[in-house]
Amino acid sequence: MSKVLIIGAGHAGGTAAALLRQYGHEGPIVLVGEEAAPPYQRPPLSKAWLKGEADLEALLLRPEEFYAEHGIELRLGVTATGIDAAAKKVTFADGTAEAYDALILATGSTARKLAIPGAERPNLLELRTLKDAERLKAALGPGRRLAVVGGGYVGLEAAASARALGAEAVVIERMDRVLARVASRPLSEFFTGYHRTHGVEVLTSAEVTAFEDSGVRLGDGRLIEADAILVGVGALACDQLAGSAGLTCENGVVVDEAARTSDPAIWAIGDVTYRPVPVHGGRRHRLESVPNALEQAKQAAAAITGRPAPTPEVPWFWSDQYDVKLQIAGLPDAADRQVVRGDAVTASFAVFHLTGDRIVCVEAVNAAAEFMAGRQMIGRGTAVDAARLADPEVTMKAVAAG
Repeated sequence: MSKVLIIGAGHAGGTAAALLRQYGHEGPIVLVGEEAAPPYQRPPLSKAWLKGEADLEALLLRPEEFYAEHGIELRLGVTATGIDAAAKKVTFADGTAEAYDALILATGSTARKLAIPGAERPNLLELRTLKDAERLKAALGPGRRLAVVGGGYVGLEAAASARALGAEAVVIERMDRVLARVASRPLSEFFTGYHRTHGVEVLTSAEVTAFEDSGVRLGDGRLIEADAILVGVGALACDQLAGSAGLTCENGVVVDEAARTSDPAIWAIGDVTYRPVPVHGGRRHRLESVPNALEQAKQAAAAITGRPAPTPEVPWFWSDQYDVKLQIAGLPDAADRQVVRGDAVTASFAVFHLTGDRIVCVEAVNAAAEFMAGRQMIGRGTAVDAARLADPEVTMKAVAAG
């Protein structure tokens, strides 16, 4: 019976192991992770877990006993150091090695570092793991002030959680708006205003030049005082292991629609991959999201077990901040115009991105109907009338019907 070795015990790796059993794989499965905890959900780290609304048991993808019950060997707290693709063997930092017939790389991503004075200070925080979240949680509370460097989703979620815990928060973004790399301007303007109404100071076009004992130094000389500093300026694919094994890497590990790498015995899934997105013309993207991890886990498990390939999905993402639920479907890179439906003042609206008369992306704020209908129309390539789409008096069902 063939042996499947999975490197990376996060959402992608843990799901792939479970799916292999569900899809009928009877051979050995070994799931190896660097952290001591079994596979757990990461999105709640900046929200429910940080606010004390969830414990470790609630974060786990599955109860720890699930793995033994399904014949999945868990090796935790172990770091992979090399892949011998010719011998089909992976070596580890503890001196051990594991052979494989099929290898799945689910090594994820790591926080991008800033190359500025003070960037190596041990008191700087990031938010990628449970250990990171524990450090951040300990640093928050009434009378404390958190400086968040980087106005992305994780940074904004952490700022919202800090306010819920009674701490002050300031968000520092070097571009002219928060979420500039990942969202439309209307969405950026809405979240900036919403955070300010909740007492968060938001600084844009602010360049961080150094980290100091008492806070963050900006390019204009200002010192933003803070008790704790969270740096969230993006993530880099952890593709060094793959690259050293000779696998093709470009902004992550390059894979096909079955999550297979340039080596036919090796798959890669989750944040580490640079993958084609069929519903967007097959253009390659590196998608950092739970839905992407789940989709690619299905792809790899199906390919390894000989099942038909799963139907390609529309990429989607979400973020929870205060009482706002943001849901995004599709990718806006090919859009040539935007249509706004609803009113940002009411905190219930959607921004649709169109290419011609086709929706390619929808950003929905407290607008579940727009999100669900938009996601379906993206997948089907449904033509829409932009004027009807913009009119909230016309139901989304009617918009989809033409």
